[in-house]
Amino acid sequence: MTTKLMGEPVARVEDDRLVAGRGRYADDILPGALEMAVLRSPHAHARIRSIDVDAVLDVPGVHAVYTYEDLEGPMAEPLPLLIPHPALTHGRTQYALAKDEVNYVGEAIAVVVADNRYLAEDAVSRIDVEYEFLPPVVGIDAARAAEHLVHEDVPGNVAAVMEQSFGDAEAAIASAPHRLTLDLTVERSACMPMEGRGTVARWDEDLNRMSVWTSTQTSTGVRAAVAAKLGLDLGQVDVVTPDVGGGFGVKIVHPWPEELLVPMAARALRRPVKFTEDRREHFISSAHERGQQQHIEVGFDDEGRVLGMSVKFWHDNGAYTPYGLIVPIITSTQLLGPYKLPNYKVVFESLYTNTVIVTPYRGAGRPQGVYAMERTMDAIAAELGMDRTVVRENNFIQPEDFPYAHGELTFQDGRPLIYDSGNYPELMRKARDLVDWSSFEKFREEARREGRKVGIGIACYVEGTGVGPYEGGHVHIETSGKVKVSTGLTTQGQGHQTAFAQIVADELGVRFEDVEVVTGDTRRSPYSVGTFASRAAVMSGSAIALAARNARAKALRLAADALEADIDDLEIVDGIVRVKGAPDSQIALGTLAVLSNPLRYAFDEASRAATQFAVGDPTKPPVAEDDEPGLEGKDYYSPSRSTFASGIHAVVVETDPETAEIRILKYAVVHDCGTLINPRIVEGQVHGGVAQGVGGALYERMAYDESGQLQNASFMDFLMPYVTEVPETIEIDHLETPSPLNPLGIKGAGEAGVIPSAAVFASAVEDAEGIPITAMPISPSELYALRLAHSSTTLHERTAS
Repeated sequence: MTTKLMGEPVARVEDDRLVAGRGRYADDILPGALEMAVLRSPHAHARIRSIDVDAVLDVPGVHAVYTYEDLEGPMAEPLPLLIPHPALTHGRTQYALAKDEVNYVGEAIAVVVADNRYLAEDAVSRIDVEYEFLPPVVGIDAARAAEHLVHEDVPGNVAAVMEQSFGDAEAAIASAPHRLTLDLTVERSACMPMEGRGTVARWDEDLNRMSVWTSTQTSTGVRAAVAAKLGLDLGQVDVVTPDVGGGFGVKIVHPWPEELLVPMAARALRRPVKFTEDRREHFISSAHERGQQQHIEVGFDDEGRVLGMSVKFWHDNGAYTPYGLIVPIITSTQLLGPYKLPNYKVVFESLYTNTVIVTPYRGAGRPQGVYAMERTMDAIAAELGMDRTVVRENNFIQPEDFPYAHGELTFQDGRPLIYDSGNYPELMRKARDLVDWSSFEKFREEARREGRKVGIGIACYVEGTGVGPYEGGHVHIETSGKVKVSTGLTTQGQGHQTAFAQIVADELGVRFEDVEVVTGDTRRSPYSVGTFASRAAVMSGSAIALAARNARAKALRLAADALEADIDDLEIVDGIVRVKGAPDSQIALGTLAVLSNPLRYAFDEASRAATQFAVGDPTKPPVAEDDEPGLEGKDYYSPSRSTFASGIHAVVVETDPETAEIRILKYAVVHDCGTLINPRIVEGQVHGGVAQGVGGALYERMAYDESGQLQNASFMDFLMPYVTEVPETIEIDHLETPSPLNPLGIKGAGEAGVIPSAAVFASAVEDAEGIPITAMPISPSELYALRLAHSSTTLHERTAS
């Protein structure tokens, strides 16, 4: 009997292959391809006076060298600004190869194609570039001061100013019984996937066709960019995403310069060409995120209820804005979290600096927004002497309030900010129980008697997931009875092959092991958007479910004719369509797939049964006017607006009284992503997110000096948590409030583990130390310095009194 699989912790089917080393990544494609190396700017800001490549031209094994002067047509134009916005009044993007100026260390200036990477890198080192140095703008303070400009035609280094509001925040704050002001900072960081960026391309002269394999989060986006820049029709370009060793947002930019330069070279040289990013290149030329300064004013009543809130923040978007304003827009709207604010105003400035571009990194602006709001909630609780959880509960949107609209704010998808479903009070009840909140003060007293400092933190969040505009699904039942499923978005380790197969197995009534899922191949799914914003399960999961229902409907219609039964009397069990109560009257889906395709010729015994002489009413066309051959279903899902997942994290930490090291004693997560497809996969996503969150809160930062040089561009210097720094056990509980917006009631889950990390650790460390924590990440040395400053201030106050 077919077992229902939705909600079951089915083991991931892709893991055996990947763990056993049978994965196939971009660098594994087309062995023997020519290889590309990139000359990158060693300076953060400079004009290019000249480029001399003569020393490269006669190097044995070198096939080509390209600078901006070699680019033609659309390739010589700036790279696309992917997401325009009316507020982005001074958007700027780089060229595939720098034209007249470089604006960050790592910007591509020239490329060499050679027999192998070693020769290419040696040749790159022979290129001579003459620079005129310009003053770099590094960090938000320098950008705001605007003593120097990143782009001479962008006044004040301001790419955009955007304001949204509802109510009258200033008046509500001014008249509130209590008021607070907070100034907070979050430093720049970046993701570190196991696999860097990689692209391989082959031009087929006979077919006039380009094939590209690239480690991307959006194969259709790369396809569109390659076609546009190389002057090809979309139908001439195939983009396949092989196995991807992690994405986390950095592989969403389409295109990266190399994703255009590799196919350009492949066509020019009529040879396959490959580029594989090394680790230093990833540090200095792939996207970063997180850096913001925030100023918050809030007014509240005696119960801690927020009456008005006004936020201004400054966002570091790096040297260019290829991804528009998505990150700061998400910060400005997701900052509201699960709270019902009557008056709210937010203004942000997105600023240019001479540093690597900033695009979404797992969480994508939400960690900054949650940090702002949750630090505010903690500050209100401290001001009133109230329990931090009670203050939050007093501000929660209630279950009966859904769907809940936050005034007239607009979310990142351009749609109104309307939460679809949730139960935040129940999340809080579960979180308090999971972390044993009510017993913590007893534990603190016991630790204090032992000379130990411990603290507890809590942070709530709401995550917009499943953004549009659409995704598609195609379900094809083979004559063998196997089911082939394809969807256009890509996979970077999320378990799509498992989760999507669970959906199809349930919808079709087939065995899980008979379902095969393919993602990220434009030959199979030419229309798609991509994998980001926790959208895969919502978007492709829904599309695949609808496609499977279409395939099921056709199978039942064909079976009803073949079995001379009423459709309502049929069921599908383990890939067999049978009459309910009469199991001997049955037909396999594979047989129906044969019958669905009227044939002229019999190629084998199975196809003999489907020839036009053996099937159908001879008075009617073999294929009806409203039908088509084959047993398959196809559909697209396009949502009216985003779904909104939610959750609460809590952590117990211990801070060493001498070294100021921060140790995690307990970590708890309660999460609501609507209907669970596979709780094992969701928990894996949460575990991975928490690990990244620990890194972002306690270890990881991009440390630029004043000249724009990245000081820690290697794993020797960029600190990431080892397994010893990540909680060995993460307590997880689920709440399921199904979304009414899609056929499965699901919401996204991919970023939940990382979103509240900065906020929850700041809360816990502040609770342990009794010192305000206003900047993240926080290291032991910084905590130690805070202790000294706090002790000095306290001593000064006592002396003065």
